[in-house]
Amino acid sequence: MAILSKRLMTDVDRAYRKSHGLRVHFMDLSGVVVNMKDELAVLSNTRRRRNYALQQSIDRGEPYLFRPAPDVVTWVIGLEDRRRIHGAMLSTEVLAADIDGAASPLTVSHEYLVRHGMAPHQATDFLAGLPVWPEARMVATAAELMRLFYDMSGWQPTLSEENRIRARQQAQFQQAIEHQKAQGAEALYTFEKERVLLANIRSGSRNDARRILNEMLATIYLSSPQLVVLRARTVELMSYLTRAAIEDNPLLEPLMARNHTWTERLIAATDFESLSELLMTSLDEFIDGVYLHGVNRSNKKVSRALDYLSRHHAEPVKLKDVADHVGLSTFRLSHLVKDYTGSTVLQHLQQIRIQQARHLLERTELSCTEVAYEVGYGDQSYFIKHFRRLTGTTPARYRHAR
Repeated sequence: MAILSKRLMTDVDRAYRKSHGLRVHFMDLSGVVVNMKDELAVLSNTRRRRNYALQQSIDRGEPYLFRPAPDVVTWVIGLEDRRRIHGAMLSTEVLAADIDGAASPLTVSHEYLVRHGMAPHQATDFLAGLPVWPEARMVATAAELMRLFYDMSGWQPTLSEENRIRARQQAQFQQAIEHQKAQGAEALYTFEKERVLLANIRSGSRNDARRILNEMLATIYLSSPQLVVLRARTVELMSYLTRAAIEDNPLLEPLMARNHTWTERLIAATDFESLSELLMTSLDEFIDGVYLHGVNRSNKKVSRALDYLSRHHAEPVKLKDVADHVGLSTFRLSHLVKDYTGSTVLQHLQQIRIQQARHLLERTELSCTEVAYEVGYGDQSYFIKHFRRLTGTTPARYRHAR
């Protein structure tokens, strides 16, 4: 764990101890604590169980709570930077509270520790020094420790974030299946749900749209779990959304080309998990497209101007370039865009760039500096300023939060 400096380990440990009264063990990939005395190192199964907990933390994209002994709980957080795993953090242990909030009898815990290699008097002292915590406090503290480390280190847990998103989507989908089974839902969803989904997309209700899509996916899966049928139904669903959006607003026609890309992705899916993930990604892009192409555009010149910004946002765009493209003077174009959309040309350009930056921060390993250049900002501080203004946070914090 040479890449992790002693200074960083000390700073994280100090901040965590100040907030919660616990310490932080830093563990290398072999399961050995490197920054302080490890009382549980004498146990015969410690390294094996810690390595398992590390893998679980990375796979789930979040802290993993496990019990090194009965009623003794700690949480392990895999430490990753851009898909390279460098070890883990472990909180010092606590005792799990029983239903009444007190510690359970520790006879079993003591026997377990002694049986696996700890001296009886050491086991007694170890257990006596542990605080008693309810599980909810453990979960909240573990999440806070994870945020603390990545905020202080600047590392990017790319793989963990992807795994967390995938696990959340699968959990939501499974909940939708169980709910429909409990309700005795019919095998085929009503087409009214497609209209409700589209209405939520138009209003920008992304979370509601995802919830409805999960319900529709669950119904499709229950009706026929065969992958070939599932692929056909998801392709049909994206085509319907595109067609319905264009029927309501012909200026959304550029979504037709995007639909070909979404279809190719869905057809290439090799299992239901990847199919679900690709469908969610396509839905996000569809929502962005509806916003980008459909916000208050009843004027064709304005629509062409905003389409131009969308295609050329990564270039040094000048107002005259846009005006020449649509055949208007810069003065006339500025007034038209402001009148029909409520925002200036420059404001639209900034919104498009920041939206694209959000996608790159969520779905690529590019550094924040690289993202800035990819979306058209030549100055990193200028990028951070506009990103914070439009999202309420910095690019680095946005990535960590996702």
